Amino acid sequence: MASHIHSAKSFTNPFHLSLRNLQLADKQGDPIYYVGVDVGTGSARAAVVDQTGAILGLAERPITRNELKANFITQSSTEIWDAICYCVKTAISQSHVDPADVLGIGFDATCSLVAINEKTDEPMGVGPDFADHLENIILWMDHRAEVEVNEINATHDECLKYVGGKMSIEMELPKMKWLKNHMPKDSNGESLFKQCKFYDLADFLTHKATGSETRSFCSTVCKQGYIPEGITNRNGWSSEFLNKIDLPELVEDNFRRLGGVDGVNGKFLSAGETVGSLTEKAAEQLGLTTDCYVGSGVIDAYAGWIGTVAAQTETPIADLVEQDKNNKGMAKAKGRLAAVAGTSTCHICLDEKPIFVDGVWGPYRDVMAKGFWLAEGGQSCTGALLAHVLSTHPAYMELGVASEASGTSRFDFLNSRLEQLKKSTKERSVVALAKNLFFYGDFHGNRSPIADPQMRASIIGQSMDTSLDSLAVEYLAACEFIGQQTRHIIEKMEVAGYDIKAIFMSGGQCRNGLLMRLLADCTGLPIVIPRYIDASVVFGSAMLGAVAAEDALKNRKGPNAKSRRNSAVSNTDNQQNHPDQPPSPYTAPSATASMTSISALAAGNAQSAYPFPTMTPIEDESKQLGANFDASDEDEDAQLSFGSKSRAQATATKNFISKKTGTEPGDKLWKIMTELSGVGRIIYPSSENDPDRKLLNTKYKIFLDQIETQQRYRAMVAKTEDAIKAYLNI
Repeated sequence: MASHIHSAKSFTNPFHLSLRNLQLADKQGDPIYYVGVDVGTGSARAAVVDQTGAILGLAERPITRNELKANFITQSSTEIWDAICYCVKTAISQSHVDPADVLGIGFDATCSLVAINEKTDEPMGVGPDFADHLENIILWMDHRAEVEVNEINATHDECLKYVGGKMSIEMELPKMKWLKNHMPKDSNGESLFKQCKFYDLADFLTHKATGSETRSFCSTVCKQGYIPEGITNRNGWSSEFLNKIDLPELVEDNFRRLGGVDGVNGKFLSAGETVGSLTEKAAEQLGLTTDCYVGSGVIDAYAGWIGTVAAQTETPIADLVEQDKNNKGMAKAKGRLAAVAGTSTCHICLDEKPIFVDGVWGPYRDVMAKGFWLAEGGQSCTGALLAHVLSTHPAYMELGVASEASGTSRFDFLNSRLEQLKKSTKERSVVALAKNLFFYGDFHGNRSPIADPQMRASIIGQSMDTSLDSLAVEYLAACEFIGQQTRHIIEKMEVAGYDIKAIFMSGGQCRNGLLMRLLADCTGLPIVIPRYIDASVVFGSAMLGAVAAEDALKNRKGPNAKSRRNSAVSNTDNQQNHPDQPPSPYTAPSATASMTSISALAAGNAQSAYPFPTMTPIEDESKQLGANFDASDEDEDAQLSFGSKSRAQATATKNFISKKTGTEPGDKLWKIMTELSGVGRIIYPSSENDPDRKLLNTKYKIFLDQIETQQRYRAMVAKTEDAIKAYLNI
């Protein structure tokens, strides 16, 4: 590989590289590309992906959220769609891909509730200002429906068994019930609630793209109380349950406001199954074509699962190899826990049978593939925990000055500081620096596995030291807490019946070597760092589009047929003839601060070119632009640059068209996942006899004791308070 790196004669202009590889691709046949769209809480992003799994273009744009009243947090579906259109056009512009060659698009989004007028298909205001119809999304983190969620959970309906025993205030039925209770009447005296239809945000985006009322099992099963056919005596929505919680409006006409009855007046799909092709209007808005097909969407954390768990590794993980001998297709995903990490962390695992775990949401059937079940645990505070620990310490300002002076991130600086502290104190290891600091970090309650929203943080062993060294040790203890709580979740899942072999990480936390090491040593499991650290979620949504693209190919009029609309123009022509198109990525300002580092993903990551990338995934992805390859060498299937199209892509196109897919549920999706995921880096746990493992095992017992002690103390106080109230006759 090194022989093909030529600093003196390498092409550095990506337009030249793109042209060169486009010519190579043309010799092999029409290339095929996919677009992934991810809508998070604060931004929308889009990525263009080729058939080697290389990200050729990625754009991001912020979206606003409004909190006009405490616990009322709203967004606008109009703003979100506009942001998506901008991002898709910009990513296409960056990639230099002909829009006619994009045959699949997938969407993921936060699990937020979208209200739409049934008659006009226009937004409906969700309050507190019901006259503001632009604000038509109740965001997942909105907590207005406290009364409603308690009333729903008081029914003890059988559907609650499949959402972890009770609905969360962040789910969508409590929000619909709140709207029923609070939406005003119009000028004709008709309730605005009766004029609404409802979507999970990901399902709204597929509706916006295709005009279809098709819903996803991911959205409806995970967040709305839908039970797929054959699990209970109910098949889908329950009129008995909805009438019980005073929502008869949702029952009308075979549940039309919720998407209807599957196979009667509605359609429900697993991840990536084809919803339909883009409408002419959506194709025009997105800068794509009506030959582009839309895969059924998923909640954002589940897109992270798709984008990580099929990764291969430099050396095979023995336990997974042994397990895979007896499994085919989607069943190979068993034992692979996805940890989708950000402000919080979701833990998602799949199995062929329903496994109920106290404090873990699910099990959810048919979300990824028919007949397969997923469970979702979670830590409500991980990235936010580390930020809180740093920002509230007296040495925080000193940390900022010192890390900036060193040219490193705060976390990298602290990791180095801990190494120095180990030497200066002559401590056995970095982990041993916090041996007598017992940090329990549930500042915002516990989601999994004890599902106790009243849990709070406790720290035993603090001194009056306010130095930078004390901040480093407290940060170390917080990282340890994240690892110990992950172990707690995994142990509960395994006791219930899961057999977890490895943790597949995603998110910026993957760059924190200290945290990844602690996760491995606390859990005793290998940690797999993915090909794309920051982009694994949008990468997963592109895979949904890749599944749908197979249907797009079947419906094309010929192997080289172009679109009925918006076809055939080069990016240069697009800029000249369509001034509303986004500017060149080389002149346009970045939409957000994170875009610059994320946009450089493709160059060093073409797994089809080499068995493992020059820059390993745990390194800063922006550094991957530093490698320049000789574009004159036509013998290597090398991904040459961000925005380029390689011979590997053209070869993959031919294989894609000719390769037959299995007929088992989820085979298409699993095939796409394995072909595009590429290679991940492994962090193995230390041996069981390692001193740090022994110390962490002991501190895990203390961690469990801190939970039990806090709950016991609260019960003692509550008992005393009840006695006081009785005495005072309150």
